Amino acid sequence: MLETQWEHRLINMAGNNPSDTLGIQSSSRTVFSYWAGDATLGKAYQLCSKVASHHSKSFFMASALLPEEKRTAVRALYAFCRTVDDIVDEGTIVGRNVELDYWRGLNHEGHSPRADDLIGKAWVDTRIRYHIPTNYALQLIDGVSRDLVQNRYQTFDDLTTYCYSVASTVGLMSMYIVGFKTSEAVQYAIKLGVALQMTNILRDVGEDSRNGRIYLPQEEIQAYGISETDLVEGKINTKWREFMKFQLARTRQLYAESAMGIKLLERDGQLAIGAASNFYKGILDVIEDNDYDVFSRRASLGTWGKLSRIPALLMNKVG
Repeated sequence: MLETQWEHRLINMAGNNPSDTLGIQSSSRTVFSYWAGDATLGKAYQLCSKVASHHSKSFFMASALLPEEKRTAVRALYAFCRTVDDIVDEGTIVGRNVELDYWRGLNHEGHSPRADDLIGKAWVDTRIRYHIPTNYALQLIDGVSRDLVQNRYQTFDDLTTYCYSVASTVGLMSMYIVGFKTSEAVQYAIKLGVALQMTNILRDVGEDSRNGRIYLPQEEIQAYGISETDLVEGKINTKWREFMKFQLARTRQLYAESAMGIKLLERDGQLAIGAASNFYKGILDVIEDNDYDVFSRRASLGTWGKLSRIPALLMNKVG
């Protein structure tokens, strides 16, 4: 598969080099059970599970398909990501900087979480046990922080850098927990992250535009004759429908191309990642069924919509 310019750039950001730690195979890792004699750490992981359950039904359901230890670890990863995102969205300027620096520190050796920070405890334990590269966590923090200074992207290529920072990095870190057979999996994790974040962006156009954030590429909006006022007012017309058809087709193609990487993961993690991909891809179908109304309706599969997709995943082994 030939790499586009943006794919090549993102792979370089990930540091995909055979000599890098990306070459670590999960079978060579030593993983110690978090519940071995540490009640506080057990409570920390339980809290992370509650955070995941409350904020993302799709992630929670998909992660339930993992073995217990990997399941608790990816939920600790989710809680870390969610905590950092909430700091950016809700914190004061001074408090935000202090907290983000604290979380940056937790991704370096020698930095310990505060005694009352259960999510920090679970995340540090997960990061160390699964040898998660520090640069991915730091790239994530920088990515979510970008919302404070940038709310427009000129081209799709520009937007993919943002998608990498806030979503592909999560996939790359998850890959270390789930386990992978070869560093070739990196390029597919990156592409899946872009697909997932584009799905978020397309689903949340209405809410984001009302909050002054327009992630859709400016170049493409203008090419279809759509104005920012149209987005804020939620105009659904022929131009908007054609624009969304283009966006959905490209995002579906990203899902299709990323699916090849699922078989490069450890077998006991393939179903969970396939499910996560399939659940999110299903949101595109709902957007289509809603006549591309992402302004007054938030596209969601719902619990039954997700459950109904699992038998096909089991039949096909992966998404």
